[in-house]
Amino acid sequence: MKLDILAIGVHPDDVELSCAGTLLAQKSHGNKVGILDLTRGELGTRGTPELRLEEAQNAAEILGVDVRLNIKMQDGFFKNDEQHQLEIIKVLRKFKPNIVLANAITDRHPDHGRSAELVRDAFFLSGLQKIETTDENLNIQQAWRPKLLLHYIQDRWIKPDIIVDISKHLKTKIASINAYKSQFYNPNSNEPETYIATKSFLESITARAREMGRPCGFEFAEGFTSNKFLGVQNLSNLH
Repeated sequence: MKLDILAIGVHPDDVELSCAGTLLAQKSHGNKVGILDLTRGELGTRGTPELRLEEAQNAAEILGVDVRLNIKMQDGFFKNDEQHQLEIIKVLRKFKPNIVLANAITDRHPDHGRSAELVRDAFFLSGLQKIETTDENLNIQQAWRPKLLLHYIQDRWIKPDIIVDISKHLKTKIASINAYKSQFYNPNSNEPETYIATKSFLESITARAREMGRPCGFEFAEGFTSNKFLGVQNLSNLH
C-alpha cells in the first residue's frame, strides 16, 4: 500500500494529540494516511504497554487511517543511530509516503525532540540507493525519499510555518484522544494523576487548536514547522 501521508509519533497518542485533525482533513480529500508509533509508551505512569496498543488501535479506527503499526523501539532509551534509522527507513520504503509528519523539534518530553532528529535523518538516508534494506519477505527495497517532512507542535509553543484547517474535524480528533482511557482525564480512575491526566490538559487541546486557527480565520487548526522553505504555485490558495 502506498501512502500519501505517514504520521510518526514516538509514543502512542502523540499523533492523536498533535496532528489527528490534519490526517482527518487529508482523508476527506481522498488521501491515504497511516500512523507509525516508534515505541509502546511503556514508561508511561498510567496503564500498560499492552493496553496502550489496544487503545492505539481503537484510536486508529476512530480516525479511519489506512494503516497503523508499532516498531517497538525502547521507550526513553532509543537512539538516533544506524540501527534505529534503518528500522524507520524500512517503513518509509515500504509505504512510500509523499509527506511525513514527525514529532516536535523540541519539547517538554525529551523523547519528542530526539524522535524528530531520528526521523529527520532516516528521511534523508531513505533516499540513498547504496543503503540496502529488505522487507519482511527479504526482498530488496527500492530507495525512497518523501517530498516533505513537517514537524507537528506538541506541548511547548513553537511558531508554526504552516497552519492546517481542522475546523470540521476537531470533534473526531478529541474522540481519538479519548480512546486512550488509561492516559487522560478519567474521574473514575484510581491511577496516579499525571501532567496529561488532568481535565485542564484536555481542555488545552481545544484551546491550542483555536489559537492556531485564529490568525488564518479558521475556527480550529494544527500547526507545523518545516526545515525547508515551502513554496506554492497559486497564491489564491493561501489564507
